[in-house]
Amino acid sequence: MKIDVNSDMGEGFGVYQLCDDDAMMNIVSSANIACGFHAGDPAIMTNMVRLAKARGVGIGAHPGFPDRQGFGRREIPFSDDEICQLVAYQVGALMGIAAAEGVRVAHVSFHAALGNVINRDEALALRVMSCLARLDASFIIFSQSDTIIERAAIAAGLRSLTLFLADRAYQANGQLVPRGKPGAVINDEATLRARVRQFLQTSSVTTYEGENLPLRARSILVHSDTPGSVELATIIRSEIEASGNSVAPASDVLAQ
Repeated sequence: MKIDVNSDMGEGFGVYQLCDDDAMMNIVSSANIACGFHAGDPAIMTNMVRLAKARGVGIGAHPGFPDRQGFGRREIPFSDDEICQLVAYQVGALMGIAAAEGVRVAHVSFHAALGNVINRDEALALRVMSCLARLDASFIIFSQSDTIIERAAIAAGLRSLTLFLADRAYQANGQLVPRGKPGAVINDEATLRARVRQFLQTSSVTTYEGENLPLRARSILVHSDTPGSVELATIIRSEIEASGNSVAPASDVLAQ
């Protein structure tokens, strides 16, 4: 089975860099590239596109709220129409840079608070997905399974690829444990290996409460701002390959 490994990338600004994007690009099969609002800028976006092109990595847009100081993790009270504009602006910017480099944006993965806002409002989610479908009807939308975003993407005629967030703890209801709680972010090698193996073998994860939660996913995400993210991504890829599966971009996974 083909499984995608993706990471949020290019989340720096100017001379500032969050993680070793060059090294990460050797590991992942899909890159979610920050589009200049919560992080990123034209030079970083161009560099990410060039690296992805050179290494056969799927190119995706990672739009967020215009909140550099809060890294896009704070909700901002925009109207539904404004949120559609924010998404179109950011995705369109990356589409332009990608076209100039002779490649295309294949997927969209929403960042932090922006994704949370879209994912709790069915009407808003459908408006955003309809907007994306008009930009490119072949977009793949990354989301967790059984969510408003996934359902809205399908309703808008877009393809969906569901995620397992290997470096984040899950609650029994399937939601992520809030980042402020101890153990919400997982960067311990042994724990991560066990979680990935469990997912690959049983399509499940052990929750924060110790329960077994079924997971329907074909892509594994590691956040670039998690401490040791490059090493964690390496572990994820090695576990996939050791299990007899292969790592492939989202488009190849869905074509299987």
